[in-house]
Amino acid sequence: MSQETPAIALTPSLGDYFRGPVHSAIQRREIEASAASETYLVQLLTEFANPAPETRSTFDRPISFLLKEAMEATGAERFKRLQSLGDGVLYGIGFFGQGLQGPDRKYYILVGESAYGHAAQMLRAGYGKTSGPDVLDELAKKFEVFAAVIAWVADFLMAQSARGHVGMLKLYERWLKTGSSVLKQELGERGIMALGKQGGVH
Repeated sequence: MSQETPAIALTPSLGDYFRGPVHSAIQRREIEASAASETYLVQLLTEFANPAPETRSTFDRPISFLLKEAMEATGAERFKRLQSLGDGVLYGIGFFGQGLQGPDRKYYILVGESAYGHAAQMLRAGYGKTSGPDVLDELAKKFEVFAAVIAWVADFLMAQSARGHVGMLKLYERWLKTGSSVLKQELGERGIMALGKQGGVH
């Protein structure tokens, strides 16, 4: 999962920049999501737009190692590692996971669900300060659904930032991998008929 994140336009607030697309993705997919979880997704995208070193490390090592280390940690450190792992996997699958299929994708989803689920249990026991247990529990139970929301946002931002022939080629190549209805519509609006893929996954 090592592709470039679409260019981020300079705005007064990155939170404001992501809030609209996240809300649109949830509405268009008719997802039942709490306001707290919607806000969490906006904050997640904001943090990964300019990630700290510890955030980037999620993609540097096998997630099986990261999950094992998180589960072996104790107290607040365990909670922090579990939440961070859940965040990293959710973002990674959403933005860069179009090449993940079959068992590999299912494994990433299982790790993300597990990380958030264990973090939610710990939060109910008194660890952590950033989220209520309902948010992390909702993320665990609807992990794949929220990953699709992130993917929709990724496609939307890529479509908005695409310029020239190179930009159109990137949109078309991503559409071939994902079947995204967002990208298909954008390509059609720019006079490019999307051929070779039936339907759309998000």
